[in-house]
Amino acid sequence: MVPKILVVDDDRYTRTLIEQMMRKTAEVHLAEDGAAARKLFAAVDFNLVLMDQRLPGDNGLELLREFRARRPNLVAILITGFADVRDAVAAVREGLFDYLTKPFEDLEALEAVIGKALELDRAYREIDSLRNRLATEGAPDVVGQSAAMERLLGQIRQVAGLDTTVLLEGESGTGKDLIAKLIHAWSTRSAKPYLEVNCGGLPESLLESLLFGYEKGAFTGASQANPGYFEKAHGGNLFLDEIADMSPKLQSSLLRVLQDHSFARIGSTQPRTTDFRLICATNRPLADEVKAGRFREDLYYRINVVAVRLPPLRERDGDIIRLAAHFLDHYNTKFGKECGPFTPAAVRALEACRWQGNVRELQHCIERVVALQPGGAIDAIHLSPTTDLRPDDGHPDSPAPAQALAYPDARAEFEREYLRRLLEAAGGNVSEAARLSGIPRQNLYVRMKRWGFVTD
Repeated sequence: MVPKILVVDDDRYTRTLIEQMMRKTAEVHLAEDGAAARKLFAAVDFNLVLMDQRLPGDNGLELLREFRARRPNLVAILITGFADVRDAVAAVREGLFDYLTKPFEDLEALEAVIGKALELDRAYREIDSLRNRLATEGAPDVVGQSAAMERLLGQIRQVAGLDTTVLLEGESGTGKDLIAKLIHAWSTRSAKPYLEVNCGGLPESLLESLLFGYEKGAFTGASQANPGYFEKAHGGNLFLDEIADMSPKLQSSLLRVLQDHSFARIGSTQPRTTDFRLICATNRPLADEVKAGRFREDLYYRINVVAVRLPPLRERDGDIIRLAAHFLDHYNTKFGKECGPFTPAAVRALEACRWQGNVRELQHCIERVVALQPGGAIDAIHLSPTTDLRPDDGHPDSPAPAQALAYPDARAEFEREYLRRLLEAAGGNVSEAARLSGIPRQNLYVRMKRWGFVTD
């Protein structure tokens, strides 16, 4: 779907410039005053609004607040002059995506900011669509529209309906448990039980009794008979996570169950039959485990019927901000907060991170941010673990403890120090500093001028 952009500015040149820049990739609507903007906003579901701060008979910032009251997730950019930058900075703290200063000197930077804003809007809309789908389908919430995730979901759609074993391979934190639930939801066994167990998180004896069940008196503490997962999963799907951690003894036992579809509870010789579809997962390549002698080769061939690789987060172009927006929405609801949206600096920081812990690491990062922030926009500094309160180590260059400063002062100090080091790294060249930081040159110039690093 082609994104829709509303440009509100009484300057005809500015309206025309943005329209010509975006006409090939977006549907651009133009308004020269607040009245026209209100009429268009009521009629069209816009993906992005670019609003001049000074309009005939209206204040652009107040008009954006009016629009955001009607659509809280509205992504908006304020267009301002040099004299009104402080108001624009305050607006970003309230949730405005970004601000731009006129006249526009770096058109590529302008187009990049608009592109990032549209990307954030897509993320918000995907979350809304996902929430509606979950309410009707009951399927797990798999977030992602990258090429890597489209390939993965295409594979899952193909294998979910097949009554065959599936092996999920991928790094820790890539969501193997979520994909296993999705396979169950899309399978012909979805109305039957779905059970899961982490083979690496339990001692061998406990895992054995959990899977096979036991009879009364089979061991100390077995006061009554208890069916195991092989029995309970009859007709449905059984997910064994981290199967590479299963002991050699249990590997042999599992192989027999898969071959004969029968087993006996611990403490009994009475065979029982079962019919479940096995889904396995591992964060280590099982082929390597077989070569190393840590995993049975015959069991490997038995479970490696259909192998599916889950991509790490660093290979999922565009999904990081979608996932971040999803987790932000989730934890805002959970904690009763109104944090967000992400500032452009936060978006860049999220996308620049390698996320070695993958989706799980990103989820915990957003959870921590929402838990610690009282509300408002989320900036790059909020995403860093270094924002945790730490005692002064006495080093002369150490910054003052975070608790010694009010939040606006701490943020201002961070910006001043960041810009100082950025300008040093760029050899005093503002254009090079803009390239290094990813901040539009004109916006960066305004910030540096405010701190006295550059002069007219």
